[in-house]
Amino acid sequence: MIHFPILRWGKPYRSLEVDKVVHFDTGEPVAEVSQANPGLVARDLRKAERAREALRQVPPSELVAMVKKAADLFATADLPLGDGTQTPDEFVRQQSATTGLPEHMCRMNMGKLNYVLSHIDDILVSLTRRLDPGILARGFGKEDGVMRSYQATTPVLGMVLPSNSPGVHSLWLPIIPLQIGLVLKPGPQEPWTPWRMTQAFFEAGVPREAVSLYPGLGEVGAAVLNNCSRSLIFGGTATVDQYAGNPNVQVHGPGFSKILIGDDMVDDWEQHLDLMVDSVLINSGRGCINCSGIWASRHTQEIAEAIAARLGPIEALPPQDPKAAIAAFTVPGQAGAISADIDRALDAPGTTDVTAPYHAGGRLEERERCGYLRPTVVHCASPESPAAGKEYMFPFVTVVECPQRKMISSIGQTLVATALTDDPAFKAELLDARNIDRLNIGPIPTIKLDWLQPHEGNIVDFLFRPRAFQMAS
Repeated sequence: MIHFPILRWGKPYRSLEVDKVVHFDTGEPVAEVSQANPGLVARDLRKAERAREALRQVPPSELVAMVKKAADLFATADLPLGDGTQTPDEFVRQQSATTGLPEHMCRMNMGKLNYVLSHIDDILVSLTRRLDPGILARGFGKEDGVMRSYQATTPVLGMVLPSNSPGVHSLWLPIIPLQIGLVLKPGPQEPWTPWRMTQAFFEAGVPREAVSLYPGLGEVGAAVLNNCSRSLIFGGTATVDQYAGNPNVQVHGPGFSKILIGDDMVDDWEQHLDLMVDSVLINSGRGCINCSGIWASRHTQEIAEAIAARLGPIEALPPQDPKAAIAAFTVPGQAGAISADIDRALDAPGTTDVTAPYHAGGRLEERERCGYLRPTVVHCASPESPAAGKEYMFPFVTVVECPQRKMISSIGQTLVATALTDDPAFKAELLDARNIDRLNIGPIPTIKLDWLQPHEGNIVDFLFRPRAFQMAS
């Protein structure tokens, strides 16, 4: 059986305590994973400075070249895994087997990560606002005749990673060229991407002692957060609230991403039906950038019915099927709990499950070891409906009727907003809206990212602080 060891600054370590990762549907063991513990993490992180020291021995330009080489290795090479190697096709099958994502979605996310790695030089130019990389490496330097100085806020970045979508790993790929080490706590069902990525880095020449990987339970994630000066964590609303006041932790939670249709375009909503469906459905609706709300002042019932006609007939298919559009919920009881929560929200007046006629057997398909939820479209007659603020990890969308003048104040915190409008006044309001992070004006799906722009905060600003600096000549 495949064994994932702990990586302690690049050195494999086999723990006496292991956890078996099984196929989401059959229960067949796929791999065993060594389990770290908080004491081990705390002990290792006393040596975190060594990770940065190792990376600072390599010029940033060489690290960029290594990461670009790792892009090709990650996507095409046989890389070390357990006592043998793993091909790209095996990676896709094994990742699908434990996460519940259809194989073609795993392959799509693999391509997305390959793209980020391949274009890491352009991405860094954007994230650093064209700052000379040598200034970050040295800590000081002149830019346009002005002395600049930046200090790293941490020798390593801690990452508490999820299992829901491999695409989130794109957020930590620019870290190594910044000469900051990585401390990764993988999601329980998704050790595959962090492991394969680290092996691609090592094969490309990145110093092994710059990376640690600690599989384990929640207490291991807490140990990573407690012992790293800077960390990223992914989670639900409760996680966001828990770390909201902690400047050392950057939290990536639910996106509540939306499409807002202006009064000037809402009569032509049918022209944008494909955009709305794709924004909800792509990647099985698992991403924070998937659309969970469509807001308009009129035609909302028609919009909901049209989307439901496209999404409602979709059924669960085997993960090998190239037409599979929805992923399994691998945590026992999770799909049932979500379905029950939706049903409670539907009890509110003016709230209708428009996909119900397409679900003769019900929204929920429970199996022995997993569950599926069929795509769900809910119409809300007003923003006051409890369903209007819901987001779930499957293709779920509310279509909310709301006057344009009240939209921005009613939508709440929104990671991505696609605004379909040419109204200059409405566009000006959207640009000023502090509850919208990423703003698309025009027919751009919420799931289409510009990799040359930051996602939920600039990671360079999080890892480096500008400071005053003078040096006598």
